[in-house]
Amino acid sequence: MAEGQIIKALSGFYYVLSEGSVFQCRGRGVFRKQKVTPLVGDRVVFTATGETEGYILEICERQNELVRPPIANVEQAILVFSAVSPDFSAKLLDRFLVLVESKNITPIIVISKIDLLDGGARETIARYVRDYRRIGYEVIETSAVTKGGLDELASHLCGRVSVVAGQSGVGKSSLLNALRPDLQLKTGDISTHLGRGKHTTRHVELLEVAGGLVADTPGFSALELDQIELDELPHYFPEFRVYGEGCKFRGCLHVAEPKCAVREAAAAGDIAPYRYDHYLSFVAEMKERKPRY
Repeated sequence: MAEGQIIKALSGFYYVLSEGSVFQCRGRGVFRKQKVTPLVGDRVVFTATGETEGYILEICERQNELVRPPIANVEQAILVFSAVSPDFSAKLLDRFLVLVESKNITPIIVISKIDLLDGGARETIARYVRDYRRIGYEVIETSAVTKGGLDELASHLCGRVSVVAGQSGVGKSSLLNALRPDLQLKTGDISTHLGRGKHTTRHVELLEVAGGLVADTPGFSALELDQIELDELPHYFPEFRVYGEGCKFRGCLHVAEPKCAVREAAAAGDIAPYRYDHYLSFVAEMKERKPRY
């Protein structure tokens, strides 16, 4: 028996990376009986039945698990948001950050296409960069055209399992191609009619990039917060955790409670007002959803 990590799942086969070699494996029937599906990123015990084939016998305990994309044991999320085309969306970024924080995955914010910025748009992006860095997030400004920021991004990928996520058309595949040109990942042009990118990535696969394993995931623009409880939400805004210690009431939701230090910080500008507005919209969204049974 040997140990390895699933780097691709396709047509009922699981491709396991073990000591530099890849084995095409099938899962034992026991997984179907237990209703367990092996995921890309799973660390597994397998037995080789040939030089490049085998069977998965056991799935090791998962550190975490994402539903969309279906992947396990992610250490960090590279959240790619373009400066323009499509325009930068702080609200969508905050939604991604909440979901990543809830899975205990380290987020790295990557702003792509900075070569396309000019004038006022450059200053707007610079303000967002300052705000998110002040919160404590790592923010990297990149360009697949000028190669700006790629060395910094590569240093974060080395030795880690990362998932690359973001809207369609923000340049996720372009950045990975710039880091490793031989990948030749398919990239899609922005649909000017729809104002969003075409979906170009078809399946989840861990690729070796810059000394780490990176999942290039299908593009998407909507993420549900249905797996997060309302009382958990404030914990996924790091600056709220800091100011929340000064709230009068334990378990303060920071919406309408008296002597709420978070609301006071937002009013004073110590918390970015748009971050607080996004939080309130997430609270309203979660209150309107149907209860889970």
